Amino acid sequence: MSRRPRASRTAEEQRARKLHTRVRAAFLLVAFVLSMFAARLVQLQGVDASAYASLAAQESTRTVTLHASRGEIVDRSGVELATSVDGVSLAADPTQTSDQAPEIAAVLSRVLKLDYFTTVDALRTPDTRFAYLARQVPQWQADRALAALSRAGLAGVYPERDPLRVYPNGDVGANLLGFVGQDGVGLQGLEDVHDETMSGTDGQATYMVAPNGEQLPLSPTTEQAPRPGTGLQLTIDRDLQWFAQRRLAQAVDETGGESGVAITMDVDTGQLLAYADYPTFNPNHPAAAFREDRGSRAVQNVYEPGSVQKMLTFGALLDAGLVTPRSHIRVPESLTYDDHTVHDTWDHGDIRLTPTGILARSSNLGTIKAALRMPAGRLEGYLRKFGLGAETGVGLYGESEGLLADSSTWPDIQRANIAFGQGLSVTALQIAAAVNAVANDGVYVQPSLIAGMLDNGMLTEPFQPERHRVISATAAEQVQQMLERVTNAPQGTGHEGRIDGYRVAGKTGTSQRVVDGAYAPGQRVISFAGFAPVEDPKYMTYVMIDYPKDGSYGGTACAPVFRDIMGYLLERYDEVPSDEPPSRLPLTW
Repeated sequence: MSRRPRASRTAEEQRARKLHTRVRAAFLLVAFVLSMFAARLVQLQGVDASAYASLAAQESTRTVTLHASRGEIVDRSGVELATSVDGVSLAADPTQTSDQAPEIAAVLSRVLKLDYFTTVDALRTPDTRFAYLARQVPQWQADRALAALSRAGLAGVYPERDPLRVYPNGDVGANLLGFVGQDGVGLQGLEDVHDETMSGTDGQATYMVAPNGEQLPLSPTTEQAPRPGTGLQLTIDRDLQWFAQRRLAQAVDETGGESGVAITMDVDTGQLLAYADYPTFNPNHPAAAFREDRGSRAVQNVYEPGSVQKMLTFGALLDAGLVTPRSHIRVPESLTYDDHTVHDTWDHGDIRLTPTGILARSSNLGTIKAALRMPAGRLEGYLRKFGLGAETGVGLYGESEGLLADSSTWPDIQRANIAFGQGLSVTALQIAAAVNAVANDGVYVQPSLIAGMLDNGMLTEPFQPERHRVISATAAEQVQQMLERVTNAPQGTGHEGRIDGYRVAGKTGTSQRVVDGAYAPGQRVISFAGFAPVEDPKYMTYVMIDYPKDGSYGGTACAPVFRDIMGYLLERYDEVPSDEPPSRLPLTW
């Protein structure tokens, strides 16, 4: 039996030892790697489980805002004046859109007319997965944009529900309604005043998405539904408002006037049935209008009321028992106070007029002579009870309180001027509400625009206007009879305000226009205020045109607007024609 040489055995042993060492090293390496995996697994499942779960959820879910529907605005009959329709907002996930921002922006600027550079910046917004690109986009437009992006293979832009504010009647009531900005916030008018209650409360939805950002079909969704906003029901009659705006615009344009106002009130309730400003605007496209045309001149602009004020002066004098409709007043050719001479608008010598004749012929001098029978402080008190010098509280931002100085500061010329409507300033709504008090048998009723709030279509919180007596019912009825002579007497200044079949009371107004604190030569404000039917006044309308260029007066330009608006209103509400004889109070003695 042969034996291996010792040298050969030694070499084999060395090879075996080397192999064992290598296997051991490999085993240790595998064990180390496995231990690292085990430690990582412990960390994932134990120590940082919740944190990593949260990160995973963020990577696979998206939360979107569900914008609430804005409360609607309707007229007195429930006709929509402002409402919300289906719309969407488009938002981007910048982690997906940054690299293709120029291409995406090119599509959106072409389809939606978005600014290209602003859109590119939004698509590249850092450190976020959400950036708005457009708000309140009509559904059909959004569909076109998304389809165009899909055809181009561009991803990362997503739609969200975002109702769009629309005004179905265009400019009808626009200066009252205001408008809503692209961010859904009311910016003017009632949309601004009641923005908080009409906005509602947004909701949100969370859903799972695929790596490309698309929502996974049939994936679970968590949703918090939005709560719609509260609506408003206005006192305005949509059709009457439309007619008043068109008729006023015609008159302002024909006279070359700068602006105009037409206001119609329900005499008993003080509710505004029409409230027209001109020029106006389309709230669907507010940016296309001048800024000054988007507010309400009827409560923001002030001017001297002119001769319409005379009915308030005589209401006070009659209430105080200082005159009667038939009193004898000698009216001179002129009167001078503080080196200022006052005239009537027509030349005359000394004439004899009754207070009825003074109103019918609109005599400044006769009004002054009558008003001097009352202390200045007492006249001021009556005017303030008529609402002059204070906001009406109708509920529109920017309302002016006008200007009625303390009577202790009136020089003689101002006392004389205030009696016939100069030397003080008012808003159109202030003087309309004051005239309405005369029509309402001497009771002032706060003018109102809002009938109440709408909750699920039900009227709640009805408005309760402030009321107070200014003059006695007897004095008010006497003024009403006197004002009828303005429209039916041969020498009356308001013939153009007559309405066939109805007894109409009215008063013309003309005042000098104040520019930069001084009367502007040849510039004036003209107006007409009236109510019908005289035997039981139901409706009052006031019309004012600022700075007519054709030489018109209240009786020639504003009275016809009053006639047409009031005639439309009486017919629309089926008011029975007058069957009592008209006033025949004497104008002279």
